[in-house]
Amino acid sequence: MDFKNKKPFEIFVAYIVREKKLFIIDTICAVLVAAIDLAFPYVSKNSMQTYLPQSMYKTFFIVMAILAAAYVLKAALYYVITVLGHRMGVNIESRMREDLYSHMQALSFGFYDKNRTGTLVSRLTGDLFEITELAHHGPENIIICALTIVGSMLIMFTINWQLTLVLAVLLPLCLWFTLKCRVKMKDANMEVKRKMGVIYSALENGVSGVRTAKAFANEELEKQKFDAANDMYRGAKKEYYKTMGAFMSGMEFTTGIMPVVVIAVGGVLIMNGRFSYIDLITFTLYVSTFINPVRKLAQFAEIYMQGAAGFERFLEIMRTEPEIVDAPDAVDIGRIRGDIALNDVSFTYDSAEVLHHVSLRAEAGKTLALIGPSGGGKTTISQLIMRFYDVSDGSVTVDGTDVRGITQASLRRNIGIIQQDVYMFAGTVRENIRYGRPDATDEEIVEAARLAELHDEIMQMPDGYDSYIGERGVMLSGGQKQRISIARVFLKNPPVLILDEATSALDTVTERRIQASLDRLCVGRTSIVIAHRLSTIRNADSIAVIEHGRIAEQGNHEELLALGGTYFSLAN
Repeated sequence: MDFKNKKPFEIFVAYIVREKKLFIIDTICAVLVAAIDLAFPYVSKNSMQTYLPQSMYKTFFIVMAILAAAYVLKAALYYVITVLGHRMGVNIESRMREDLYSHMQALSFGFYDKNRTGTLVSRLTGDLFEITELAHHGPENIIICALTIVGSMLIMFTINWQLTLVLAVLLPLCLWFTLKCRVKMKDANMEVKRKMGVIYSALENGVSGVRTAKAFANEELEKQKFDAANDMYRGAKKEYYKTMGAFMSGMEFTTGIMPVVVIAVGGVLIMNGRFSYIDLITFTLYVSTFINPVRKLAQFAEIYMQGAAGFERFLEIMRTEPEIVDAPDAVDIGRIRGDIALNDVSFTYDSAEVLHHVSLRAEAGKTLALIGPSGGGKTTISQLIMRFYDVSDGSVTVDGTDVRGITQASLRRNIGIIQQDVYMFAGTVRENIRYGRPDATDEEIVEAARLAELHDEIMQMPDGYDSYIGERGVMLSGGQKQRISIARVFLKNPPVLILDEATSALDTVTERRIQASLDRLCVGRTSIVIAHRLSTIRNADSIAVIEHGRIAEQGNHEELLALGGTYFSLAN
């Protein structure tokens, strides 16, 4: 779907069209409900003008029985509208959530750098629920109310056109007031949703960091942060309810004054002999039939504003273009040899220059180590190789092909990365290892765990490979998490390996055990090792010292020591 160029209404209708069958059934039921509502005043008029005065009692009771049956049918129709309408709404919500989640998966790192997790979760949940309510109640309310209002006006016009014109004058007033309040209500609702995103973010931070909060005895501080976010939400809601209150009170006055005007003008017409009591009663019944949908639309206005605000926030993300996209002629590179090169690369992020004219090469099957102070740009180099970001100048090539000419999926299939901060998904050990290659067999998972020297420890866990590891792997030690990440890469079996401070957070004993697994993993692969400790990179084929986004020194261990520069200082 073309989210960028299509209008919001066209996009919304496109989602409804995909539920065409349910929408048609819902519409037919809504039309029948409107017809039943319009029939009651007409039947009442005939009863008072014809059946009762002419003693047509049998006909009168037959008509009443038919009318009672019509209201039984109306109840059944509302059951269908409620069940099928909500099913249609949920289907639309599910499709929107699928589209939104898929689009969010395609968005680049830069998007996630600037948006908080809790805010994005609120857009995937609360916002879309309100769109569901709009998708369900919107079509049926508009159809029922529009048909009832138009039908009532036409029938009232046949009863007395002068009195109908009086109502017709009041309608534009009602419409003008609705449009005036609509913008204020929408803005207020958008602010409510923004504040709800802040609450989600506060919750996400508080729950994820609960162990740190307890460790520092800062539970009260976290509660204060949440209370502040909650107060902002409450304030936004108050403003919204003020706007909503003004709208509802105005609508109540407009709809409430209509019967008064009808009785007043109708009374004058009766005094002048131009109107009958029965016609006035019938007309009043139609006014009630006319006012009910107007009130219903006024109540629907809140659902509309909430749904419209949610839909606008949905489109805001759907219209966000990924910063990193495959070129139209991008190729699937297949399995690469592993020759990696940075050619005069410069990189700027948010106006800050991170890398300056960096040229490096990691030959296929060889090890390139990057060392230097924190913030020098080492991790940025690995991210440019993975094409999480695009270079500002220069190029990154794989086997001589610019990464911008390779599909992202085929590029990343060829690279395995192990970072200092390993992310574990809530689930089992087996599921987390299998993340390296989702189609791997259980035997391949066990073999990967053996290579990572983790199998024996897994078998000592309560449920072996099916042991639950908790949120972010909280039930595992740091070493176990690191070895699961190593097992993932063994399973993936990529020709290129990036180790980004893979052991820097571990104690010396655990590091030695894991280093053996890493050494085994690096055999036969192009390896790019980022480290602070020289012990982990001493045997690298080439070592580059990165300082302030530039290459300060480059060579092997002996060559760099002989220079007596930065590397020599780090070594001593």
